[in-house]
Amino acid sequence: MIVTVASGKGGTGKTTVTASLATIWQSKLLTVDLDVEEPNLHLFLHPEIETTSTAEMEIPVLDLSKCSLCGKCAELCQFKAITMMGKFLMTFPDMCHGCGGCLAICPDGALSPGRRELGEIIRGRAGKADFIMGRIRIGEAMTPPLMNIIKDEVAATIRENPMDVLIDAPPGVSCPAVTSVIDSDVIVLVTDSTPFGFHDFVLAWEAFSPFGKPMGVVINRAGLGASEIYRFCADKSLPVLAEIPYDRAIAEAYSKGQVITTVSENLRELFVTLKQQIENLAAGAGQEADHA
Repeated sequence: MIVTVASGKGGTGKTTVTASLATIWQSKLLTVDLDVEEPNLHLFLHPEIETTSTAEMEIPVLDLSKCSLCGKCAELCQFKAITMMGKFLMTFPDMCHGCGGCLAICPDGALSPGRRELGEIIRGRAGKADFIMGRIRIGEAMTPPLMNIIKDEVAATIRENPMDVLIDAPPGVSCPAVTSVIDSDVIVLVTDSTPFGFHDFVLAWEAFSPFGKPMGVVINRAGLGASEIYRFCADKSLPVLAEIPYDRAIAEAYSKGQVITTVSENLRELFVTLKQQIENLAAGAGQEADHA
C-alpha cells in the first residue's frame, strides 16, 4: 500500500501527520520525503543516514561542427531547450525535460547524450522504517525529474522487499504535488480549519480527485473555525479520518522537532486509529474494484 500525505498549501501539518504515522506503523514501512525543495521529514524522524548519491538526467550536447541547422530538434522541443536563433542553434540545458526526442530525431548525429545534475538522494533507517529523501540542486528549476528518480528507487525497493510506503508530498497542487500522488493507493489530504486552509484544500481536492484515488481528510487545529470544511467533505463524500486538536502542547513538541505521538497517549491512539482508517479506505477501494 502506497499512502501519500498531501496538502493544498504549506503549514497545514502534512509532515507532522506523516512523521506521526511512521512512528506507530507496525508493519514493514518505507518513509519517503518527496518535498525535494524543502525536505524536513528527517528533522522529526532523525534517520541514520546510510548512503547519499547524486541524481542526474540525460540532456543533449550539441556538436555544431556536425549540425546542418535543419531545425528539426528545435521544432520538436516544446520546452525550447533547443532553439533556432536566426542561423544559430542554441541549447538551454536547464530547460530540458529529458525526453530524448531530439537525440532520436537529429539526422546529422550532432546531438549526443550528456548529463545534468538534479540533486541528491539520501537513504537510511528511521527506527524500524526504511527512509528515502531527495534534495534538489541549488539552481535547479524543475523538481519532477528528481522526484521520478526517487519514485523509481521506491518501486525497485518494494519489488525486492514488499512493504508499505508512506510519502510526504510537496504542498500545493502544481506539477510536483501531482507527481507525488499519481501512483498512490490512498491520498490523505491534510488541512487546517482556517479560511486559507479551506480555500487551498478545495483546490487540492479539485486537482487530485480526477485520478480516482481513495481520498480521506485529516483536519489539523480542529476547532479553530472554518466549519465549511465539514460541509464540503459531507457534500463530496470525503471521509474525515482524524481531527488533530488545537493544542499548545502539540505546537511546543513541533518546535522541538518531536513527533506529536509522544505528547500524550490520546494523540498516539488518534494516529493508531488514523492508520486503521487509511487501511479501511484502501480495502474499500479494492472491494469496489473487484465488483466493477
